[in-house]
Amino acid sequence: MATDKKAENNNILSIDIGGTSIKTVLLDESGNMLTEYLKSKTPPEATPKDIVSGIIELIKPFPVSYNRVSIGFPGYVKNGIVKTAPNLAKNKWADVDLAQRVANELGKPVRLVNDADQQGLGVVEGKGFEIVFTVGTGFGTALLFDGELLPHLELAHFPINKEEDYDDYIGNKAFEKIGTERWNKRLKKVIEIYKTVFNYDTLYIGGGNSKQIDFKLESNIKIVTNRDGIKGGAKLWKLADKYNIFTVEPKK
Repeated sequence: MATDKKAENNNILSIDIGGTSIKTVLLDESGNMLTEYLKSKTPPEATPKDIVSGIIELIKPFPVSYNRVSIGFPGYVKNGIVKTAPNLAKNKWADVDLAQRVANELGKPVRLVNDADQQGLGVVEGKGFEIVFTVGTGFGTALLFDGELLPHLELAHFPINKEEDYDDYIGNKAFEKIGTERWNKRLKKVIEIYKTVFNYDTLYIGGGNSKQIDFKLESNIKIVTNRDGIKGGAKLWKLADKYNIFTVEPKK
């Protein structure tokens, strides 16, 4: 259990769980970083126990000068419960109360959302219809309108051809298999599909493989970083409880 020291302010511990790494930072209410940005490798085939242990270990250098926790998770989350985790341990994540487990360990209220949703809150301008892609271990998406997070849709698991969904088509396994040139062609195709279907005002592309993009982007497409995205942990606590935003209090 974390030290039961009373937080002296309204700072937020922001955590981003990915298929490759777990990242964390302390933020103030405005999203300014108060500590160094730390990360560690996500264990292969990570179970819920692995993830909770990884979080506890990673945040040890931080003072307990926060009173809320935000977590971005690579899968579908509903009311603090993980429904899917396609890039973590298979058959171990259905209906896992991850928010409650972390809240109990840290003794702080937790909000748990999809990782692309949290990143979206950190990077969008809040003007019109904005979409966020994350191209990393898998393919993540978030939809926002005038800065408000819309209900999460697992668009990554729509089929793009007879054999593959978007996760298969543009995720890191595909990148490693087909190489930079073909992967960029695929990303161009995905962007054109989303442009036609959603007619977004702005598209943001983040995730580890965003640095592999080698073609000129349209003026309303922007590259963003994980460091920018994790700041969404502060904005998450400014939103009302609705859609999939749900506050989980620790059980004493």
